[in-house]
Amino acid sequence: MDHDHMKPLGFIGTARKDLKKFPQTVRDNIGFDLYEVQRGKTPATAKSLKGLPGVMELVERYRKDTYRAVYVTNIEDVIYVLHCFKKKSKQGIKTPKRDMDLIRQRLRVAQEQSKGWKTND
Repeated sequence: MDHDHMKPLGFIGTARKDLKKFPQTVRDNIGFDLYEVQRGKTPATAKSLKGLPGVMELVERYRKDTYRAVYVTNIEDVIYVLHCFKKKSKQGIKTPKRDMDLIRQRLRVAQEQSKGWKTND
């Protein structure tokens, strides 16, 4: 997929603002990975988010923290970034329930938003 045929990137809720709070190195890495997703590629840092088909997360480890950007690619022709957050490594592997609830809610918002885009064509 060339530069002219990249999928647009949409941020839901505070995802963009939350991403901007990450350390510069993490922002650069996640930004590049999202660019790769827009080009139709799957970055090495991407993995499926359990329990939500089609939802992926980018995982960046920096110092003793883990940063995550959760996105979905299967709604229309847009990459929706649903949630960006820092997860302390001491909490274990599982994504906290509060974050999963927010991801589910923002996934519904993205699905509704895409319906609006379809009717505006």
